[in-house]
Amino acid sequence: MSDKILNLIRSGLVCILLPGLALAQHDAGIPQIDDIEGLYPGKAYSPYAQRAFPSQLYWGETHVHTGLSFDAGLFGNTTGHETAYRFARGEEVVSATGLPVKLSRPLDWLVITDHSDMMGFAIDLQRGAPNILEDAKGREWYEGFNEGGAAAGAAAVDLITNFTQGTVPKKLMADYLPGSPGYTRVWEDITKTADRFNEPGRFTALIGFEWTSIPKGNNLHRNVILRDNGDRARQVTPLTTQLPLGSTDPLVLYQWLEDYEKNTGGQALAIAHNGNLSNGWMFPIDKTYAGGRVNADYVRLRAKWEPLYETTQIKGDGEAHPTLSPDDEFADYETWDKANLDLTVLKEPEMLNGEYSREALKRGLMLEEKFGTNPFKFGMVGATDTHTSLSTAEEDNFFGKSTSVEPSATRVSHPFAKTALGAWEGDQLAASGYQGIWATENTRAALFDAMERKETYATTGPRMMVRFFGGWDYTDDDLRSRAPAFRGYEKGVPMGGDLTMAPDGKAPTFMAYVLRDPIGANLDRLQIIKGWLDSRGNLHEKVYDAAWSGDRQPGANGKLPSVGNTVDLEAANWTNTIGASELMVVWTDPDFDADERAFYYVRVLEIPTPRWVVYDKVRLGATLPEGAQLIHQERAYTSPIWYTP
Repeated sequence: MSDKILNLIRSGLVCILLPGLALAQHDAGIPQIDDIEGLYPGKAYSPYAQRAFPSQLYWGETHVHTGLSFDAGLFGNTTGHETAYRFARGEEVVSATGLPVKLSRPLDWLVITDHSDMMGFAIDLQRGAPNILEDAKGREWYEGFNEGGAAAGAAAVDLITNFTQGTVPKKLMADYLPGSPGYTRVWEDITKTADRFNEPGRFTALIGFEWTSIPKGNNLHRNVILRDNGDRARQVTPLTTQLPLGSTDPLVLYQWLEDYEKNTGGQALAIAHNGNLSNGWMFPIDKTYAGGRVNADYVRLRAKWEPLYETTQIKGDGEAHPTLSPDDEFADYETWDKANLDLTVLKEPEMLNGEYSREALKRGLMLEEKFGTNPFKFGMVGATDTHTSLSTAEEDNFFGKSTSVEPSATRVSHPFAKTALGAWEGDQLAASGYQGIWATENTRAALFDAMERKETYATTGPRMMVRFFGGWDYTDDDLRSRAPAFRGYEKGVPMGGDLTMAPDGKAPTFMAYVLRDPIGANLDRLQIIKGWLDSRGNLHEKVYDAAWSGDRQPGANGKLPSVGNTVDLEAANWTNTIGASELMVVWTDPDFDADERAFYYVRVLEIPTPRWVVYDKVRLGATLPEGAQLIHQERAYTSPIWYTP
């Protein structure tokens, strides 16, 4: 054999053979690289070698509370950060109510985000510290905690209401302000524990906290995530919301983030959540709740510091609302639209526009047209907002939001929270959600950087694998190698990316691929959701069924028939005899206008499966309330891809 042929073999150029592919051959019988590069764009025979793109999918979440949070501690959570990390890593632990619990599969990473306000209060309350017992309200909360059960829950709701209304006794608040010995000690413990559990390549513990802005009960919370280790984190004190040191104005948070990066050399970002409980204030287009204006400065700062939005979690799903999206048959999913967070002001229809992800993405196009910057150009994440220290998002392993609603025969039948205006009923709690991140490795830096570039997606709990790319020249051949990411990155941008300057006469093409959760349900359909701003300044949206299981065909109304239902309510089971294990598509926008701003994201729906309440009935003998939702279709939402003329 000639040296030339040997060198070709060593280089890997002749080893890229695909079954059934006829290759042009030269006299020596050796295929040339030009003949085959159209179907296999890898750099070597091994598709796992010499990759330059994020090829690993890592699962976790950015929103877990432990017993260190003042509300979680009063609810009865006595477990801390060590339990939360051990549980997320896949170890079996014991919950605050004494139940053994373990994840079906470990998570790859976690962010614990205890409330920055009143750090240390829960610890002192549980041990009956003198400063708490000396205050009448503090003693009332302490006695409720000791009584446990419904009394502890009522005490916790009372504390939350006083916090949201700004009526926590001033002396108690002063004892737990930043700079106090107890506050400093807790923050030091939080950061040191995160460093201890952070194992690059195996498990990542990112440092964070929740800035709990909730003026008059309107949810404007943000979770702050740091890229850095404890040495940098301990150089600062978390921003709080209560006076005299804190503020509920997001502009103050943005300044804190700016100062953190300037003074420590680190990096940080913020993630807003539960706009559905903000009574219209989460995504403003004119005035902000703090009395400011949505102006060029506001949109610039929000775009800089909030690259992500938590679109699904335990207090309802926030992707879409049936009133805002009446043509979307799947918009009414785990909907919480009764009032603000503490049930002190009921919801008015006009508030909905400022609360949901899809509407915010549309509003962002309008604000970009006006100011040149899109403040709502966010990627999608899911999280639990659990207050049990336990990151459980699977329906058959749901441990609630607080110790008062950990598994029991009665948790579905009593309200989670109640006021004179209404209640969040026990069966309304959603098991959502988790976040998938496409990154190069499981480290703080790689995961944070992926979140910054929005290469991330939300699910309501299942761990389905989703890829989404946008470009101008994708074809069906780009899916044939079963390695779509090669072509995805080479010819376009991934989820979270931008398309600009459409070539003459071309519409964007999108390549999407989803593989079901290995231990979960089959897939019903893959949808591409588009929003756009027309030349007259009007906002629009449309849901396209791009790929689906079976041989179904859209009806005369353009709607795809139901996938069917195999749920067995008596056994809390379903069968994967319908649906598909994977779906893939190259889809071209049939309604594209090169002069119009637009965004696109993928929504994946599973076949119907039981909600967690059905498992409570089968395992615990729970009596389910009349009208309780028993069956649902879990889903994933990718970060969008934007088109700008």
